[in-house]
Amino acid sequence: MSVLPESKDPTLFTPGPLTTSRTVKQAMLRDVGSRDSAFIELVARVRQRLLAVAGTVAGVYEAVPMQGSGTFGVEAALAAATPRGGKLLVAVNGAYGERLLQIAALLDIATSVVRYDEDQPLHPEDIDATLRRDADITTVAVVHCETTTGMLNPIAAIGAAVRRHGKCYCVDAMSSFGAVPIDLAGGAIDYLMSSANKCLEGVPGIAVILARRAMLLQSAGNARSLSLDLLAQWRGLEGNGQFRFTPPTHVLLALDQALTELADEGGVPGRAARYAANHATLMRGMRALGFRAYLPAELQSAIITSFRYPDDPRFTFEAFYERLQRRGMVIYPGKVSRTDCFRIGTIGRIFESDVLALLGAIRETLAEMGVTP
Repeated sequence: MSVLPESKDPTLFTPGPLTTSRTVKQAMLRDVGSRDSAFIELVARVRQRLLAVAGTVAGVYEAVPMQGSGTFGVEAALAAATPRGGKLLVAVNGAYGERLLQIAALLDIATSVVRYDEDQPLHPEDIDATLRRDADITTVAVVHCETTTGMLNPIAAIGAAVRRHGKCYCVDAMSSFGAVPIDLAGGAIDYLMSSANKCLEGVPGIAVILARRAMLLQSAGNARSLSLDLLAQWRGLEGNGQFRFTPPTHVLLALDQALTELADEGGVPGRAARYAANHATLMRGMRALGFRAYLPAELQSAIITSFRYPDDPRFTFEAFYERLQRRGMVIYPGKVSRTDCFRIGTIGRIFESDVLALLGAIRETLAEMGVTP
C-alpha cells in the first residue's frame, strides 16, 4: 500500500474536521466501486458498527448514513421527524440551536422556540411546560453539545419530558456521539444526528442518522427534498445495500477504519477518557497562562472550550491565530454572540502531549505579542 508523505500536517484543535490518524488517511488510498459486493458489505458493516457505538441493534434503531456534512443529516432528520402540518419546538442556547430554526424555516415547518443565554443550559421543565401549553407541537429538537461554547445539555431529562407528552424527539449529537455516552432508548431519542468527522475521528462527507425504526416507518411523505429523503435512503440501503445516489466511497473506507480504532481504544468510555485528559491538561495550562473560560466548570464539556479574550488592547484574535498557525497549531474563532471568545477543541486524534505543545506555542505567542492575559 502507498504511504503518506512524512511532512506533518497542522494539529487541529477545532470542533471538526479534526486531526485524523495516519491509518484513517491511508484507508482512503484505494478506489472501490459503489456497486461492488465488497463495498456493499462495508456499508452494511459500518451501519452495524454505528449502532454498536450507540449501544443498540438493528430493528430497534436503524443507522442511515447520508452523503454530505452533518447539517445535511440534521435537515434530513428534522424533515422526517416533522409531519406536514406539524410543529417543531426548538430549545436554543447557541448558534447550532439557531441553525435548527433556520432549517425549519426553509422547510416551511412551523416552529416554537424556548431560548436561553449562551451560558445557560436548557431547562427540561421549560420544555415540559411548553408542551403542556401547545398541543400542536409534534416534534422537539435540541443540541446535545452546543459547540458555540462547549455546553453539554441535559438530553436525557429533556427526553423524559418529551416522552410524557408523546412527541417525537430529535437530538443533534454532532459533537458528542462517539465520546459521550448516550442512551438512545432510555433518553426517548427518536432521531440522533451526527457526523463521521467529529468524535468518530473519520473524515468529512458522511452524516450519520440513528433513527428509531418505528418512527422512521411513520415518516412516509414527510421529506421535503429528493436527495435528503431519509426514509427513501434507508429503504434503498435495506433493499440492495446501495446508496440511492453516488456514495463518498473513500469517506466510508475511512469511517470503517475509524470505527475499528474507536473499538480498539475501548469504545466510547476509552475515547471519553482520552478527551477528558486532554481537556484537563488544557484547562490547567490556560488558567496558568491567565485565560478565563466562558463557561463555569460544571457546565463545560471535554469537547471544546470557549475562552474569553485577554483584557489587553494588544491582543487581536487574527494575530494570535496566525502566529499559532505558523507554529502548526490551528484553533477556532468564537461564536458567542455577546462576548469576545475563541475556542479550543480537545477531540480528534490528539493526546496530552499535543495539548502541552499547544500551551507552549500559546505562551510563546503571547510573549511575541506582548500580551498579558
